Amino acid sequence: MSGPISPHATSKWNKIGHQLFSFISINWRAIPLTSLEVVIRLISGTTNDQGFTVTAVKDGNSYPTGIKITKKDMKALHIVRDSFHGDWNYTIKPQPT
Repeated sequence: MSGPISPHATSKWNKIGHQLFSFISINWRAIPLTSLEVVIRLISGTTNDQGFTVTAVKDGNSYPTGIKITKKDMKALHIVRDSFHGDWNYTIKPQPT
């Protein structure tokens, strides 16, 4: 089994997000993040000399809150825990067929 390797002392490691963040933060340095629209505009304006570009869009969907997940629902998930802090670092894989 292969998968992303999380650096120690991190959670929710995302290799793409990690590579993007330095360019995004350079692009928005010293600009107040006053609204979602400002954040989306700044992220979408991120580029570099090698042709790297970023696209960001607002997710306008509504999502329900307050949903209770049962212990049975949790047990049914195919969770693969990382060997380092598996309670923080894990992958939820598709259900086996």
